[in-house]
Amino acid sequence: MDRREVQASVKDERLVEKRRDQMIKGAITLFKQKGFHRTTTREIARAAGFSIGTLYEYIRKKEDILYLVVDRMYDQIRERLQEDLATNLGTVESLKLSIAYYFREMAEMQEEVLVMYQEAKSLSKDALPYVLNKEIQMVGLFENVIENCVRNGELDLDEKQIKLFAHNLFVEGQMWGFRRWALQKVYTLEEYIDLQLELLFYGVQRKVNQGTGGER
Repeated sequence: MDRREVQASVKDERLVEKRRDQMIKGAITLFKQKGFHRTTTREIARAAGFSIGTLYEYIRKKEDILYLVVDRMYDQIRERLQEDLATNLGTVESLKLSIAYYFREMAEMQEEVLVMYQEAKSLSKDALPYVLNKEIQMVGLFENVIENCVRNGELDLDEKQIKLFAHNLFVEGQMWGFRRWALQKVYTLEEYIDLQLELLFYGVQRKVNQGTGGER
């Protein structure tokens, strides 16, 4: 699915990138505090450090900013995830390390995650399918490394189980962002990651042990 183009009247691509980065950072805080609909473009411009007139040199409407926020977030997650998963060895231990890395990245980007889940519904009909497809692509990255573990005999899962396992770990990595108000009262981030890994792998590894005559 093609990227939705956000038009700018400024032709300097480096300046466009810089201004939009300022815009995104200011918008994330405002969207989290007030929501997309109650936030004005004037407030976003002020938070970004420039005038409303300057803001409209880089976007055409307020929804463009929401789209840029969500799109940028997915790009950052995918790039970091691809770099980490490229070193995956097709073993359960290397998969666990990749999942832990992803969980920490999601904790670092928890403000963006919260905005994404709260406000993605406000995207237009052409923008929403695009950003949702990017999420499916990221789930697919995990599917690939899980499949490597299956081919190496490290896990015993069929195609549907692989897909659900990938979706589960993808969502549980983001859970820290939108449930941290409760989770932080009980767990540190590292405790949360360790327990999630234990629960995620309990069923699949038990299945492997049963299949090889291990403990039941």
